[in-house]
Amino acid sequence: MPEAQPHTQDKASKPTARPSPVPSTAQEDQALMARIAAQDKAALRPLFDRYHRQIFHYLCRFTRDHGMADDLANEVFLEVWRKAGSFQGRASVRSWLFTIAHNKAVSQFRKQRGTALDDETANRIEDTAFTPHETVQARDTQRVLRACLERLSDKHREALELVYFQDLPLKDVASILAVSENTVKTRVFYARQKLCEIARAQGLDRGWP
Repeated sequence: MPEAQPHTQDKASKPTARPSPVPSTAQEDQALMARIAAQDKAALRPLFDRYHRQIFHYLCRFTRDHGMADDLANEVFLEVWRKAGSFQGRASVRSWLFTIAHNKAVSQFRKQRGTALDDETANRIEDTAFTPHETVQARDTQRVLRACLERLSDKHREALELVYFQDLPLKDVASILAVSENTVKTRVFYARQKLCEIARAQGLDRGWP
């Protein structure tokens, strides 16, 4: 008598469950902004946790003052709470935060200097010679690179910060800085060129990537 064949379930007849799509960071940010605009205070915290450190480091490089950068970073999120309803989604929430941070820093400089930042000041490239004390402190490669970045002009350093360190799209960087995309490209080009010169002068064999 033939053996009974084991019963096998037709796999094709069993529906395959599809995992629910995971929302992207951009979608999560948009949802948080909608909640903040509706005065949901709990929605501000996850946005703060996600971006405060990035905004703070950006402002540190912009202002060269940790205390000021910390104050301005906190002001950025207060501004988000007050003006969330005005966010129109033309750029990412992240880019919008950097726009607010940039404007806060520029406004602070204008208050301190009593005048608007002019092109002559923005175009100024500082002396690239390190003092002996700075050279001793900057022996580590990362410290040297950070010190080299500090030697760039404000506009060149900020362009590099937004494009390379923050990885923002060129169109968003152009919007933040209120310049054309070609201007951003030009600033990044000359910033990289200048950074390579400074790095080589400080004994770094490898230039800016």
